[in-house]
Amino acid sequence: MRPYLASALLFAALTMGAVAPAHADLQFCNRTSYILDLALGMESKGATATQGWFRVTPGACRTVLQGEVTAEKIFVTTRALPVYGSAPLPQAGGPQLCVANDNFIIAGAHKCPSGNNYLMPFNEVKPSEGNSDALTANIAEEEDYDAEQARLAGIQRLLVAAGYDANPIDGLEGKKTEAAIGQFIRDHSLSPDMQGKPGFFDTLLAAKKRTDAAASLTWCNDTRYSVMAALGAEGKSENGKGASGSSGVTTRGWFRIARGACLKPDIPPGARKLYSFAEAVDEAGATIPKGDATLSWGGPVILCTRDLKFEIDDQQDCTGRSLRATGFTPVDAGATVWFRE
Repeated sequence: MRPYLASALLFAALTMGAVAPAHADLQFCNRTSYILDLALGMESKGATATQGWFRVTPGACRTVLQGEVTAEKIFVTTRALPVYGSAPLPQAGGPQLCVANDNFIIAGAHKCPSGNNYLMPFNEVKPSEGNSDALTANIAEEEDYDAEQARLAGIQRLLVAAGYDANPIDGLEGKKTEAAIGQFIRDHSLSPDMQGKPGFFDTLLAAKKRTDAAASLTWCNDTRYSVMAALGAEGKSENGKGASGSSGVTTRGWFRIARGACLKPDIPPGARKLYSFAEAVDEAGATIPKGDATLSWGGPVILCTRDLKFEIDDQQDCTGRSLRATGFTPVDAGATVWFRE
C-alpha cells in the first residue's frame, strides 16, 4: 500500500452548507508542499461510490467532476508519492471507503468488492463557489500556504529529497532556494525558465527517481561469522559540500549482517557517493583476528566511526574527538559488496 496523508493535511470546509446542485464542476486545489493523488467519494441516497486517482501538484487545482454536482455528501482522501518516504498517520473519524492502487471507479464503496482493493479513511468536505465557476475545496497544510507559496514549498521539498540544500521548506523565496534551483537547472542542462513551467515537477520527480535508483547498495555476508557494517554517504548542496556537514559525508552504523545473509541499508536522500566498511565479529561482538590485523573490509578513505551505534556528520579530526578513524572503500551505486574470508 502506498503512503498517504491525512492528519497533516487540513481538508478545508469552505462552508456554503450543502453542495449547490446546479453549480457546474467540482475541483480540488492543492495548497500543500506535496504532490498528491486524490480519490473522490460521492454519497447520494445512502449509496457511496469512489473514484481515483487524480494527481495534483502543489499550488495547482484540478477538476475531478464535470457538470452538475448532485451528491448529498462529498469525501476525499489523499496519498503522497513514495518519493517522500513515510507519511503521517491517517486522521481518524472519517468513513472507511474502498480504493485501488491504480485508477478505479467503485460502486458500493463501504465494502471492497475484491482482494485487489482496500479501505482508506476519507474526510468529508463542503466545497465553496469561491471566485471561479466551479465548486472548490482546498487541501492545505498547517502552514496555510497560498497557491504560489505551496508551489515553491513543493519545489523546495523535492529539491531537498534529491540532495539539494533548499531548506527550510517554507514556501518563501530566499538565496538558498534560488541557489538550489539554479544548481539543479545547471546539473540537468535545463532552460533557465524551466522553474516556472508546468512540467517542472515532472522533471524534479524524474531526477529524484534516478537518484534513488542509483544510490543503492547491498551487503552480502559469505563468511562463518556475523558482520558489522558501516555506511558513508556523500550528499550535495549549492556550495559543493554536503548539507549534513563540512566534508559532505555522513557515516552511519552499525548494521548487523548474519552469516549467509544479505542486507540493503537505507541510503540518505540525495546521496551521490557511497562508502563501505565492515568487520567480522564473534558471538560476543569481538572482532575476528586475521594475521596481525582483524578480518575486515575497508579502504583508503578515512571517515569517523565509534564502537556503539552512530550517525556522524563531521568527518574532521576523528581521533581528536575520541572517535575511530576508519578506512572506508568507495563503492559504486547499485553495487553488491560481498564479505568473504
